[in-house]
Amino acid sequence: MITGATLWLAAEPLLLASGSPTRRDMLRAAGIPVEIVRPAIDERAVEAPLLAQGSPPDAVAAALACAKALAVSQAKPGRLVLGADQTLTCDGIAFHKPATLAGAADQIAALAGKTHELHSAFVLAQDGSPIVEGVSTARLTMRSLSPGFILRYLGQAGETALESVGGYQIEGPGAQLFESVEGDHFTILGLPLFHVLAALRDLDMLAR
Repeated sequence: MITGATLWLAAEPLLLASGSPTRRDMLRAAGIPVEIVRPAIDERAVEAPLLAQGSPPDAVAAALACAKALAVSQAKPGRLVLGADQTLTCDGIAFHKPATLAGAADQIAALAGKTHELHSAFVLAQDGSPIVEGVSTARLTMRSLSPGFILRYLGQAGETALESVGGYQIEGPGAQLFESVEGDHFTILGLPLFHVLAALRDLDMLAR
């Protein structure tokens, strides 16, 4: 009989520099013990100079993930920290989390009938330095949507529509917005999980 087996080999849980319950639950479901530490950074301040110099969206996601990881790592010496972030672009325009349901409706209307890209980045850091990083991209095509349907969708989704860029969560009723997707499901949810697991195995934090 196998008893007491665990895939996580480190003495302490992984520190997640993100307030995202989706990322937390994804990691825990994969057998990784997680502690949440919200990073104290101004994401728009990190992003602004990168956008001004024309940095590609995957590089912006990577910079934001790194800023989060380093902010927590510097305050938690010795601990392994995971930072993550996601950017959404459509027709060359960057989207952010909507602040209101009206804003969510505007975002969904702008994405309807088009293909957009989600860039999900992660950085593992320790003692204030990044040690592993990666980015994965998914392409999602929304079907054409009537204004009435968008209002119905938001009426069902409610405030959860404000928790994700684009105004949707594809693992919920947001799936009804889409015609097709290309890419890793975990990347769409905001963390390229397979890449993170491979990195943790390389660091001998996970069983091989």
